[in-house]
Amino acid sequence: MMHSVENRFIAIVCGAMLVFIAPLLVLFLSISSDRIARERIHNIELLMAASAEALGKPIWDFDSDGIKHIARSLINGTDILSVTVRDQTGSILAQMPLGGAVPGTKDRILSLPISYQSMDGMKEIGRIEVRVPTPGLLSQFSKDELAILAILLFAVAIVFAAALVGNRFTVMRPLMRLTAAIEATRRLGSRHRVDWTSDDEMGALAANFNEMQDRLEREETELKNAHERVTDIYNLTPAMLFSLDVDGRLLAVSDYWLLATGYDRDDVIGRDFVDFIDQHWHETYRSHAKTIAVGDHEIREVTVPFRKTDSELMTVLIQETKATGEGSLSLSVMTDVTALKQAESRNHTQAITDHLTGLLNRQGFEGALDDAIRQADECGMQLGCLFIDLDRFKWINDNFGHAAGDEVLRHTVELIRDALSPGDIMARLGGDEFAILISDRDAAALASEIGERIVSALREPMPIAGNELLVSASVGISVYPAHAENASDLLLKADMAMYARKHDGKNGLQLFDASMLDASRERHEIEQCIEAGLKDDHFEAWLQPIVSLADGQIAGFEALMRLNHPEKGLMPPGKIIGIAEETGTIARIGDHILEKAIRHLAAISELDGTQNTYLAVNFSPLQFELTLPHKLAALLLKHHISPCRIVVEITEAVLMLDNPEVHAVLKQLNEFGCRIALDDFGTGYSSLSYLNRFPVDIVKVDQSFTRSLSSGTADIRRKSRMLIKGIRTISHQMGCTVVAEGIETKEQWQLLRKLGVDCGQGYLFSRPMQIDSMLKMLESDSEAKTAAVADRRA
Repeated sequence: MMHSVENRFIAIVCGAMLVFIAPLLVLFLSISSDRIARERIHNIELLMAASAEALGKPIWDFDSDGIKHIARSLINGTDILSVTVRDQTGSILAQMPLGGAVPGTKDRILSLPISYQSMDGMKEIGRIEVRVPTPGLLSQFSKDELAILAILLFAVAIVFAAALVGNRFTVMRPLMRLTAAIEATRRLGSRHRVDWTSDDEMGALAANFNEMQDRLEREETELKNAHERVTDIYNLTPAMLFSLDVDGRLLAVSDYWLLATGYDRDDVIGRDFVDFIDQHWHETYRSHAKTIAVGDHEIREVTVPFRKTDSELMTVLIQETKATGEGSLSLSVMTDVTALKQAESRNHTQAITDHLTGLLNRQGFEGALDDAIRQADECGMQLGCLFIDLDRFKWINDNFGHAAGDEVLRHTVELIRDALSPGDIMARLGGDEFAILISDRDAAALASEIGERIVSALREPMPIAGNELLVSASVGISVYPAHAENASDLLLKADMAMYARKHDGKNGLQLFDASMLDASRERHEIEQCIEAGLKDDHFEAWLQPIVSLADGQIAGFEALMRLNHPEKGLMPPGKIIGIAEETGTIARIGDHILEKAIRHLAAISELDGTQNTYLAVNFSPLQFELTLPHKLAALLLKHHISPCRIVVEITEAVLMLDNPEVHAVLKQLNEFGCRIALDDFGTGYSSLSYLNRFPVDIVKVDQSFTRSLSSGTADIRRKSRMLIKGIRTISHQMGCTVVAEGIETKEQWQLLRKLGVDCGQGYLFSRPMQIDSMLKMLESDSEAKTAAVADRRA
C-alpha cells in the first residue's frame, strides 16, 4: 500500500498533466488539424478552379463526354466525396459517382461558378459543386505525424515514470525511514535514528532528526536525573510536603508526611485532602484560609486539626503555594503546631491570669466583662461590678515585707471566694485592687449583699507571719445597664464608687450614684489645674508667722502651698495635696514650693531683726527620696541660707512608713543641720514612740487640742489642758520645742503660755499671706508692732 505522501505526489503529477500537458496537446492537435484542413481545402479549391475553367468549353459546346471526363478526373482527387456539374438553370450535367454520395451530417459542400469567354464577353454558364468530408482531430495527420505524436506521449510517460521512481528513492524512502524511527521511538520509548546520508535536503532532514534525537535523549536523561533528585529532595526534606490537584485530591506526599501521619502512600494518593481534617473544620479549611504575599507569590495559610492514622488529632499549619496556569500545580507544607498552640494557649492563660492568686488579671477581666455584657443583653439580666481596694495594704508591705503582703493577698482571695457563687467572676486588677462580676435580675441588691459579706469577713484579723494583721476593704459597686453602657464605663463607675468610700472613711461599701460624676469631674479639673499650675508657675509659697508665746516676737514662718489659678483664683490646698499625692505630682509641687519658700526667706532675711527666724516646710511622704538632702543643700547654697534655719515638717504618716530610705533621709537632714518637726502630734496611733525613734526637734500640737481649750464643756477643757501639758512635759524632757497650732483667741494664747508651750501660730497672729504682704507687715513701724503685742497681752 502506498504512503499518502506518494499518492499525493502522483495526484499532483497527474493533475499537472491534466491541467497543463493535456490542454497543450489538445491545442497542438487542434491547431495542426486546422492547418492541414485548410491546406486540403485550398488544394481542392485549386482543383475546382482548374476544373471549372476546363468545363467552360464542353458545357458551352454541350460536350457531355468531356464534361463527364473532367468530373471523373476531379473526383479522383483526395478527400472529394462527390462532384456535381450543373448548367445555368441548375440541371445536372454530370455527377460522380452516379446517383451522388450518401450525405453526412458534418460534410461540407464547396461550390464554384463556371464561366466561358464568348464573343459577347465572359458569361457564367454553370456551377461545379464538390462534397468534402469534415475531418477528425487525428484523421488528417499522416503516419509520420502520428509517429511523432506517439514519441511525444512516450517521452511524457517516461518523465512521469522517472518522477515517480525519483520520488520513491529520493523522498519516500528517507521519509519512510524517518517515519519508522518516529514510530519506533513512540512505541518502544527509546530514541531511534534515521539511517540515511545524502547531501540534499533529505539528508539534512535526517541529520537534523538524528541530532534532535540525541539532544532529546540527553535532555530526557537530565530530566530523569533532575526528577530523581527532586523526588529525593521531596522525600528527604524533614517537612510534611504534599501536592493537590485542582479538585483538592492528593497527588503526592513526602516520606516525612507519611512518617508523621502514619499513613501508607497507596492509601492516601487520590483521596480528598479534607477527609483527613476534622469534620468541624472543613468549612474553615475551605473558606477561612488567609492569603499572604511573599515576593511574587501568594501563600495560602490556614491552621486546622489533622487526623492521623491512629485517629489522634494534631494541629497543623498548612501553607500552600499554587502555580498559575491551566495545570494549577500546588505545593503545600504541613507543620505540626500542636505544641505551639498549646504554648499559645498557656501564654494566653498566663497573659490574662494573675500569677500570685490565680485569678484573672485586668486584661482577662475586661475580656470577661465584654462577654458578660453580651450575654446579659441576650438574657435580659443585670450585671453588678464590685471594685475592692484593701485599706492599709501599703503599710503592711512596708512594715512586714512583700512576702507578708503576698500572703495577705492570697488570704484575702480565699475570704472573698467564700462569699461568692460558683458563677461569679473574680479578678485581681493590680496591687491590692480586686474586681468581682455577678449576674442577676437585681444585681444591685445581690452585689450589696456580697459586698457586705466581704467587708465583714475582712474585718477579722489575719494570722500572717506570726502576726495578727487587720486588713479592711473599701468596696465600690456599679450596675449595668443602670450606671453604665459598656464594660469600661462599668468598671470606671465601680472604681469611682470605691474612691468615694475611701474618702468617706474607708472600710465599707458604696453604691455608685450620679453625684460621683461631679466629684470625678472636679477631681479631673483639679488634676488639670495642677498640671497647668506646674507648667505656668501658678503655685505660690505663702507664709504664716510662728510667734514666741512668751514675748510675741516672730520666731519663724511656715511655708504653705497655694494654687492661685488665673480663672478660679485660690483653690483649696487640701484637695490639691490629696489629689497630687494620688497622682504622684506632689513631689514636683513640693520642689516648686521649697525653692520659692527659701527664696522668700532670703528676701525676709534682708530686713533688720529677721536673720534668726526659721522656715518650716511641709514634706509629703512621697518627697522623701535619697536626692532630697542634695536638692535642699543646693537651694540653701544658692540663696545663702544656713541649714539651721530650715525646719522639715513631717507627719505621723511619714514615720509610720518605717522605711529605711526615710530613716536615711531624715538622718542626713539632721546631720546637715536642719531641724525636724513632728506635725499634728497627738492624733496618730503611737506618736509618743516616734519621739524616741526619730531625730525630732520640734513637736507641733494639733489645732484640735487648741480649739478644745475654748470648749463649752469643762471636762473637755480640763482634758485638753492635761494632754497639752503632758505633751509639753515629755517634749521638753526630750529636748524638743513645742509649737501650738490654730491659736485664734487671746484666751487660747494665754492658756498655752501658762501651760509652758513655747510658740504658736494661728489667725490671732496672722493669716497666711503672700511674700509681698508679709514684707510690708514686717517693714511696718516697730512701735506699732510693740503696741499690737502689748494689746494682745492685755
